[in-house]
Amino acid sequence: MTTTTPPVAMAPAVPTARVAKKRLTSPWASLVAIAIAVLWTTPTLGLLITSFRSQRDINRSGWWNVFHNPSLTMENYRTVFKPGTANDLSGYFVNSFVITLPAVLAPVLLASMAAYAFAWMHFKGRDLLFVAVFALQVVPLQIALIPLLKAFNGWAGIGGSYWTVWIAHTIFALPLAIFLLHNFMKEIPAELIEAARVDGAGHVRIFFQVLLPLITPALAAFGIFQFLWVWNDLLVGLTFLGTNKQPLTVFIGNLVGTKGSAWYLLSAGAFVSIIVPLIVFLSLQRFFVRGLLAGGLKG
Repeated sequence: MTTTTPPVAMAPAVPTARVAKKRLTSPWASLVAIAIAVLWTTPTLGLLITSFRSQRDINRSGWWNVFHNPSLTMENYRTVFKPGTANDLSGYFVNSFVITLPAVLAPVLLASMAAYAFAWMHFKGRDLLFVAVFALQVVPLQIALIPLLKAFNGWAGIGGSYWTVWIAHTIFALPLAIFLLHNFMKEIPAELIEAARVDGAGHVRIFFQVLLPLITPALAAFGIFQFLWVWNDLLVGLTFLGTNKQPLTVFIGNLVGTKGSAWYLLSAGAFVSIIVPLIVFLSLQRFFVRGLLAGGLKG
């Protein structure tokens, strides 16, 4: 007598992507997204309108009154860009670019090379070293400022120069950057690396010609994060830099401290400080989304 095992009913595969798309495109999800967007952008809209109002109108009424009594002027922006005055922020604006660009490019380049070494090069103690680098993320920025300041002003001899902020921002960004880029590189099929080696490519050629084009979204996503962090930083620039090299955030902080009632200047200066990160984010947001989706879909 033979017995046959009855077939087990298989549960239908759940179309996860279809369910997620349906939930994200439902009317309630759209309504919540619109409400969050309105709440998030209203303060920025108020800041923008205030920056175009005269000192007299700002002191007499709120920014929302501009909708029934439109009276706008460019005088606030002319004041904060007037050369030779105490309110001129053009020098601080240039300083922010000088600080930010190397402080973004250096960690991206160093972290991508380190991530390649941890992902595709075999050497003794690799896993232990990677865990040590990852653990550095728990070190708070604030407790490292004083030792770094003593080192820069002491044996390094670079106190007050741009090198201090470039080095500080780079070493603070490297642990997270190495961890993120390492995870992207490990997901690349090993057959691709082996095929490149069979063709005679060394580590340098594989890194620059094979891997870097594939991880461009990840590099762009981290680059945006690092740009926003460095551009909006106040603490590192205020601690390490000399008076004539300080970034735009220090100028805005001084306006708040010395001219807190001068909203006509404060709003114009604040909007100048946020316009550059806004342009960077909007121009690179497609790479940013692709980088996040690539990280979320892997595995």
